[in-house]
Amino acid sequence: MAPSFIWVIRSTSNRHWDWLTRYHNLDHQLLQDHSYIYKNEYAVRHIMRVACGLDSMVLGEPQILGQLKSAFATAQEAGTAGSCLSRLFQFSFTKAKQVRTETAIGRQPVSVAYAATTLARQIFSDLSQNTALLIGAGETIELVAKHLHQQGLRDIIVVNRTMSRARMLSDQFDGRSALLSDIPHILPEADIIIASTASPVPVLGKGVVERALKQRKHRPMFMVDIAVPRDIEEEVGELADVYLYTVDDLQGVIEDNMQQRQEAAHEAEHIVEAGTDEFMAQLRSLDAVSILRAYRLQTENIRDMELERAIAALSNGTPPEQVLTQFARILTNKLMHTPSVQLKKVASEGLQERLEWAEDLLGIEQR
Repeated sequence: MAPSFIWVIRSTSNRHWDWLTRYHNLDHQLLQDHSYIYKNEYAVRHIMRVACGLDSMVLGEPQILGQLKSAFATAQEAGTAGSCLSRLFQFSFTKAKQVRTETAIGRQPVSVAYAATTLARQIFSDLSQNTALLIGAGETIELVAKHLHQQGLRDIIVVNRTMSRARMLSDQFDGRSALLSDIPHILPEADIIIASTASPVPVLGKGVVERALKQRKHRPMFMVDIAVPRDIEEEVGELADVYLYTVDDLQGVIEDNMQQRQEAAHEAEHIVEAGTDEFMAQLRSLDAVSILRAYRLQTENIRDMELERAIAALSNGTPPEQVLTQFARILTNKLMHTPSVQLKKVASEGLQERLEWAEDLLGIEQR
C-alpha cells in the first residue's frame, strides 16, 4: 500500500479512520501504518505548502496546484466540500498565487524539457512565428512539444524512426510527422531543432546543417541535443549561425535554477506560515460569531417573552408606568442571572485572570 494522508481541519476524533476502513474494507491498523494525518493548523499549513509547490518532488512544480483545483471542483460537485474546507481551499489558492507573484520559486526551469523551451524563447521572442523540428518521439520530446505549444508555437514537425509513433505525437499538437530519413529535406524549414533519440550514432551531421543554412540564407538555428550519446555531431556547434546546447549545458542551467528555487522557497515558507496564522485566526473569529449569534438569540427570546407579558399586562389595565418598570427590572435580572452566577463561581475559585478578562469583555472600569 502506498503512503497516503488525511487532512483534519477542526477535529480531534478518529471517525475518519473508521469511515475509510469501512468504505474500503481495510484493516484499521494497516491503514494507520501507511497513512499520516495532519490536524488543525498542521493541516492548514500542509495544504498551503502543497498548493505552493513546497511539498512536491520537483520544488515549485506548478502542476500540483491544478490538481488541487480539480480535486476541489470534484468535491464541490459531489457536495462534500463544507464551508470550512471550501474556505481553506480558496485561501490556499490565493496564497499560492502570492507565492508565484512575490517569489522566484516557479520562474526558472528545473526540467530538461522546460529548460530547452525556455532557451528557445530567449532566442526567438515570439515562438508563434517559428517552426520546431523534434527528432525522436519519446517522453522527453513529448514534454518539449507540450511546453513549446503552451508558449504559442504552432508549427511542430516530429520525425522518428517509425512513422506511426511520430504521427501519434504530432497529432496531439496539430503538427506534421516524418521519418528520420526525411530530415535533410525538412531541416531548412526549422528554426528550432530539439533531438532526443536512442540512436547509438548522431542522426544530424555538420554537412546536412551547412546545406540547410545556405537554403535559409543563414537565418539562425537553435538546437538542443538532449540525447546520450549525442544525436547532433559536435562539429555542428562550430557553425556561425547555429546555437547548439547539449544536455550537459542544460544540466548546469537546471542546477543553478534549482538553487534559486531553494532560496525562493525560504521566502515562500514565510508566506505559508503567515497564511496559516491568518487562516486560523479567521476560524477562531468564526467561533466568536457563532457564540454571538447564539447569545443574541437567547437574549431575544428572553426579551420577546417579557415583552409579551408586558403587553398582556397593559391589555388588562395595569398602569403603563408600572408595566414598563416591571418589564425593565425583570429583563435586567434575567439578562444578569447567568453572568452573575458564573462570575461568583470564578471569584470563589480565585481565578483573578478570568475576572479581569470579564471586566474587559463587559467594558467595566472599576475605580
